[in-house]
Amino acid sequence: MPEAPATRSPAPVRRARPVHTMQVLRREQLSRHMVRIVVGGPGFDSFHPSECTDAYCKIWFGPDGRPLDGSVSLETLREQTERENWPVSRTYTVRWVDTVKRELAMDFVVHGAEGLAGPWAAGAQPGERITFGGPGGGFSPDPEADWYLFAADESALPATAAALEALPADAIGSALIEVHGPEDELPLTAPDGVRITWLHRGSAAGAGQVLAEAVAAYPWPSGRVQVFAHGEREAMKELREIFFNRHGLERDQVSLSGYWAAGRTEDAFQAEKRTPIGKVL
Repeated sequence: MPEAPATRSPAPVRRARPVHTMQVLRREQLSRHMVRIVVGGPGFDSFHPSECTDAYCKIWFGPDGRPLDGSVSLETLREQTERENWPVSRTYTVRWVDTVKRELAMDFVVHGAEGLAGPWAAGAQPGERITFGGPGGGFSPDPEADWYLFAADESALPATAAALEALPADAIGSALIEVHGPEDELPLTAPDGVRITWLHRGSAAGAGQVLAEAVAAYPWPSGRVQVFAHGEREAMKELREIFFNRHGLERDQVSLSGYWAAGRTEDAFQAEKRTPIGKVL
């Protein structure tokens, strides 16, 4: 009797994150290059906050460069338009959620007319509608860690700020944050034992190695560390070598992620994640 062919278990179905449409309530200029957009309204009812401090949402933009207003579903738009005109997404951190006021904030790095989401955020007006999916996320401070190290550029500044606020009151450690210059520093809340160091790049984002150099020169304390290092992809690859090869950290001690790649649109950046050049871990 012939042997029955081997069967393969079906791959788990990845559940799509819910999509929400909310209204812009206000825009706040946080620094020279950082804008906060606060959204809310009836669409807030479908949003369930993440417990992760790096919670993020994917904002959907139409071919006109503006967020979708929710009047037509993503599925319908894809069915009725040519592929080159399909909506595209941009990923942004949820800086905070206020379930009492029914508001949430997302912070945007703005460099003039560069990019898609930044120019929109720079001119967003109350009453505009914005459609986004989420939240996702994967990091929360480990209260059992002996000390903490944060390494980020401005793209990961919102997630870093949220994590600093969530640390235990007796936490110790450091946050090394790369920005263009002093005008991009923000007031941050952190335990007294966590030192915040601003690194001034003085050039375009993605240029130079100030973050990697600062982490390489950091005096490494004893004890078990938890690391949160997010930012430009090539910089994160340099940090990968420092964390795993030089200091011998274990994988579960390190949250390491490329949020963007110099010289790439987010569409190209996301596509490259599946190739050798795009892999950080």
